[in-house]
Amino acid sequence: MAASDDIARENPYLVTEDTIQEPPTTFFGKTKYLGPGFILSASIVGSGELIVTTTLGAEAGFVALWVILVSCLVKVTLQLEFGKHAINTGETTMAAFNQLPGPKWGKANWTIWAWLALMLVKFLQVGGIIGLVTLTVQVAFPDAFGGKVGNVCLTLFFAVLVALLIFRGRYKTLEKISIVLIGLFTLLTIVSLVMLQGTEYAIQAGDVVSGLKFTLPKAALLVAIGAFGITGVGGDEIMHYPYWLLEKGYAAKTGPRREGDPNWVRRAKGWISVMYLDALLAMAVYTVMTACFYMLGAAILSASVNAGGEVPDGIELVRALSTMYTETLGPWAGGVFLAGAFVVLFSTLFSALGAWTRAYADSFGQTGWIDFNNEKQRRKTIAVCAWVIPFLWSAAYFFMGKPKLMVVLGGVATSAMLLIVVLAAFHFRFRRLAAELRPGRFYDIAFWGSAIAIVLVGIYSLVTPFI
Repeated sequence: MAASDDIARENPYLVTEDTIQEPPTTFFGKTKYLGPGFILSASIVGSGELIVTTTLGAEAGFVALWVILVSCLVKVTLQLEFGKHAINTGETTMAAFNQLPGPKWGKANWTIWAWLALMLVKFLQVGGIIGLVTLTVQVAFPDAFGGKVGNVCLTLFFAVLVALLIFRGRYKTLEKISIVLIGLFTLLTIVSLVMLQGTEYAIQAGDVVSGLKFTLPKAALLVAIGAFGITGVGGDEIMHYPYWLLEKGYAAKTGPRREGDPNWVRRAKGWISVMYLDALLAMAVYTVMTACFYMLGAAILSASVNAGGEVPDGIELVRALSTMYTETLGPWAGGVFLAGAFVVLFSTLFSALGAWTRAYADSFGQTGWIDFNNEKQRRKTIAVCAWVIPFLWSAAYFFMGKPKLMVVLGGVATSAMLLIVVLAAFHFRFRRLAAELRPGRFYDIAFWGSAIAIVLVGIYSLVTPFI
């Protein structure tokens, strides 16, 4: 094994001359180093796709398909900017935030404190997800785990299980499990959408066209905002991306920043090229998945809403979602759906906890509570967070008990979080990026377009509760 791999395994956040490795130059060579984007996808293809996307489809029909597609496509340039900054500087997300303009309260920049405040709402979102994991098992095995006692015991069991998987989890474990989970559920969902065409719910060309006209019913605005924030790569996932890039070794292999050094510039451009491929392939996966979920919800669940019903919550939501599969594949598919729903929801818990533990440890380092660069302190903090956070998710679920609403509210908070992400991305692009790594005009046009769209939605999400 190469010396750089040994060092990265011990401390993936250490960037020295000893960690340098030349980047691959061929497509197939680059594919060997993919992975960070797919860990994000394991989180993305969960609450957003399974809950918010289908809910928006049910309430708005096909007319909001454009919201989903724009949500998936528009945010990737910000993800790329965060990724480039990590490779360019070797900084973690919170270390980079601590150098943003604006006041500091204590040792931490205001953006870190704002992130910590918004994360309080995000606990509702993932609390809703752990509740849905429990409800999925209860629907599958009502005799064994029915009732309130079964609900509480299962929720706590899954909190312990995800903590056990994460508290000592290394990057490679997270990557492999995430890819397997995504692959299984992606296959099932695409097959279901194809078979839908043989039923009374078959999607017509006119349905798809109506979803690309940039109109939206007023009644679906809140869900649409939540969907924009939570589908595709969200604000929190953009912030998580640098941790996975660093742990994969992109920055370490690039080596310490040496502006003007042609060898460093060549390596940086090479690893940024690998990162681009990683992010764009992951975007293709979650965009296809999101569109599939949306059309299933619009085709099947919207029928009951149009008949005067409402999209249910809690255990009835899980049962309603399972009809998307039983209606297209037959009664036998109900069990397959429940297994798939469990996989995709649990994968969200799994990848989210992995990212949250790192982000919280990083933020504690910036506030001065720990030394994040100290390997022992960092691992200890990550381990403690891995045990505390799932039980806080569980407490949020026990307190509120409405998973669908909890997930939507988390999506609105994510939309607001994107405002901080935009600010940081502009600072990285125009103030911190090495001159030799600056992108072309087409990229900057896409970057500005993304930023404007996100700012408008983020502002609307903040003022919606008051209008």
